Amino acid sequence: MRVAGASGAAVVGAAVSGSLVAAMYFARKVLTPDQRRPDDTEVLDVVGDEVVLAVSPETTVPGRYGLWLDGGSGHARVGSIVRRDDESVTRELLGVDRGTLSPGPARWNQYYYWDNPMTSLGLAYRDVAIDDELGPMPAWLLQPPTGTTPNGRWAVLVHGRAARREECLRALPTLLRLGYTCLVITYRNDPGAPPAPDGRYNLGLSEWRDVEAALEYAISAGADRVVLGGWSMGGAVILQSLSRTALSDYVEAVFLDSPVVDWGDVLVHHARLHHVPPPLRALGTLVMGRRGASRLVGVHDPVDVALTNWVARADEIDHRILIQHSVDDEFVPAGPSIALAEARPDVVTLERWDTARHCKMWNLDTPRWERVLSEFLLA
Repeated sequence: MRVAGASGAAVVGAAVSGSLVAAMYFARKVLTPDQRRPDDTEVLDVVGDEVVLAVSPETTVPGRYGLWLDGGSGHARVGSIVRRDDESVTRELLGVDRGTLSPGPARWNQYYYWDNPMTSLGLAYRDVAIDDELGPMPAWLLQPPTGTTPNGRWAVLVHGRAARREECLRALPTLLRLGYTCLVITYRNDPGAPPAPDGRYNLGLSEWRDVEAALEYAISAGADRVVLGGWSMGGAVILQSLSRTALSDYVEAVFLDSPVVDWGDVLVHHARLHHVPPPLRALGTLVMGRRGASRLVGVHDPVDVALTNWVARADEIDHRILIQHSVDDEFVPAGPSIALAEARPDVVTLERWDTARHCKMWNLDTPRWERVLSEFLLA
C-alpha cells in the first residue's frame, strides 16, 4: 500500500510539474519577442501585370498588400483579386520595388509599404533618437508640407507586437495633410532599439515609458497638443501611457487600429486556437502576474493582465478615442473594442469593419480608413 501511495504521489507530482512547464511555455511565447519572419506565401506564376499565388487565408482577402521576396531583400506590391479557384488566386501586380518576382516562396507583408518614408512614400524625414531610460530609441520625424503654418500639433505613432515602424506609414499622408508633425517611434525590444532589462514584452506595462519619452521629445520640440496612434499591442501601450504618464494633458486625442483592449481576452483566444486547456492558460496568466513566480517566465516585473483590461477600467478613460476594428480579426478579437465603445460612448468612437484581418482595414479600403481618421481628428 505504501508503494502504491508513493507511486500515486509521484504521478500527481509529475502531472503538476508538467502542467507548470506547459503553462510557463505558453506564457513565454506571449512575452518573448520573436523577430523571425519565415516565408508563408507561395508564388505560383508571374504573367505580365498579374501574379498567381497559392490560396491561403491572407492571399484571398481583397485589398492591397506586399510580398517580401528573396528572404526579405526584395519586395513587390499586389492589388485586387482578378480571379481564383480552389488552389490559386490571381492578383494585380502593382509593382516590384526590389529584387526579382518569380515562382517560389515569399512572405506576406500586411504593411504594404516596405521601407522608410522616403523610399515607400516619397516623404522627407529625419532619423532622430529619443532619450529613454534604456537608451536612445530610433524614430522617424516628418514635418507637414512646406508652407504649412506650424501649429504645435504632433502625432506619435506606435506599432504593434513583433511589428515594425513600417506598420505606421499608412497614417502619414492623412496626418501630414492635416498639419501634424509626425514621430514614428520604436520601443524596447525592437530591432535597433535597446532591449528591456529582461528581454521580454510587458504587454504595455513597461513599454508605456517609451511613449512617455516620445511625448517628452515632442513637447521639448514645441508640441502643445499631441495625438497618439497605435496598432494592435501599440494600442495597449498607449492606453497604459494615458493612465500613467504625467504628460497626459498634452494628449488631445487617440486613434487605435485593431487594438488590444484586454490582453486577457487575447490570451483566451490564442489558447483556444492552439488547443491550450483553460487551466493551463489560467496558470500561465497567474504565473506572469505573481511577483514570486514571474521569474519562471523570464520577466523581472510581474505582468498583471488584469491591468490591461480597459473594459473593466472604462471609467478611467477621459480622452477622445477612435477605434477601428474588424469583426473578422483573427488575431485580436474585436469583442473588447466593441464592449469599450458601448461602455463609454461619450468618449469612444467605434468604426466597425468586417472582412479585414488583423490590422488590415487600411489595406481593404484605404479611402474609408483615411476618411474615418480625418473626420475624427477634425471633429
